[in-house]
Amino acid sequence: MTQEAHVTQGPLTTEAGAPVADNQNSETAGVGGPVLVQDQLLLEKLAHFNRERIPERVVHARGAGAYGTFTVTADVTPYTRAAFLSEAGKETEVFLRFSTVAGNLGAADAVRDPRGFALKFYTEEGNYDLVGNNTPVFFIRDAIKFPDFIHTQKRDPYSGSQEADNVWDFWGLSPESTHQVTWLFGDRGIPASYRHMNGYGSHTYQWSNEAGEVFWVKYHFKTDQGIKNLTQAEATRIAGEDPDSHQRDLRQAIERGEFPSWTVQVQIMPAADAATYRFNPFDLTKVWPHEDYPPIEIGKLELNRNPRNIFAEVEQSIFSPAHFVPGIGPSPDKMLQGRLFAYGDAHRYRVGINADHLPVNRPHATEARTNSRDGFLYDGRHGGAKNYEPNSFGGPQQTGRPLWQSTSVDGRTGGHTTPVHAEDDDFVQAGNLYRLMPEEEKERLVAGLAGAIAPVSREDIVERAIGNFRKADADFGKRLEAAVQALRG
Repeated sequence: MTQEAHVTQGPLTTEAGAPVADNQNSETAGVGGPVLVQDQLLLEKLAHFNRERIPERVVHARGAGAYGTFTVTADVTPYTRAAFLSEAGKETEVFLRFSTVAGNLGAADAVRDPRGFALKFYTEEGNYDLVGNNTPVFFIRDAIKFPDFIHTQKRDPYSGSQEADNVWDFWGLSPESTHQVTWLFGDRGIPASYRHMNGYGSHTYQWSNEAGEVFWVKYHFKTDQGIKNLTQAEATRIAGEDPDSHQRDLRQAIERGEFPSWTVQVQIMPAADAATYRFNPFDLTKVWPHEDYPPIEIGKLELNRNPRNIFAEVEQSIFSPAHFVPGIGPSPDKMLQGRLFAYGDAHRYRVGINADHLPVNRPHATEARTNSRDGFLYDGRHGGAKNYEPNSFGGPQQTGRPLWQSTSVDGRTGGHTTPVHAEDDDFVQAGNLYRLMPEEEKERLVAGLAGAIAPVSREDIVERAIGNFRKADADFGKRLEAAVQALRG
């Protein structure tokens, strides 16, 4: 370990700061006698140890993180008034947390699973969080299905294991998942490391400029290290030999001074295009073809500093897509709309109501001036300042200027499906992705899918799963059916 360890001078103390006389022996009633309840150091240590773990994240529990910088490389002021994007050359400190999705905190890194790509910008206007994945799409398009989807990926309530029946029953009954499943079982489904994969904002977001003009954007983070992936056999071996492979690789690369970096690009759609675009541009199961909206380079992201304490800075880090800054806001993406609530609520439960007071989560260049007080671990930072607004004592006031531009809505309330566009379809983009693959990758994709589908116990679930891939591409479905049948005998 090359990073200098934090050294505290002076004697060992209790949590209250009193010096510890003996940290080797419990107090007892005579030599060999029972332990005394008056040994408060013993009780304090045991009680603290019992509480050293906070609830792990329901998803994205297994992760690693690092600090770095984002540097603007292009003028984007025609599209957004965000201050941290205001001029080329401007740098902003960031913290990036990578993660797997389905595994628990002790799971292996080298598994077939999407990777979280959660980025916190410590801007002069407050923290901006961009919460994405290493894939540009997702399995579902509406947040109301997210708990159902994750239940299929987690342990079955009866068997205590992930069950192929549950996974493929849900995916087969949710044809919008076909595109993401094709990504997942392709070569990029198992990245060789966190450094050798792309990141994506995945959702569509709003940018607005000083004039109030609105644009829809998608973020792309293209790895400068090059894409590298593991085969299933390589991943199985590494997961058994070194469960911490990705976390270790990231930490050691930064320790060596080999700072990983990504070229940051955006696709920009004028707001007026959305209503008549050939498919719903706010559908998280679809990408915007580059020929329609070419990616534009806007910056460089570099990671150059490791956390000093994994628990304090990685496990207690919180991210929420609701953390916007002026000039950036949400879109009508139904998955994003659900996450605007769910992420913040998860952290209020998991870390605590004052999680934003922790150093890794605290704004760096500005002070959070709110009227929220008290609660678990409140540090009293506001002193005796008034906790209401408006007030006559010099308290913080509203600006009167929204962070993002309003959008028009109409129609009747109800449980609506997504708007119908001319080319809305759950299978076209999955088929396009399959046809882009070279023959060797197609073979690996089909083999990986067949190996995952073959253990399913019910024939109707198998047939439905294969049917979705057949609708994406006839050759895709034919080859997959043959491979599954060969495995099932």
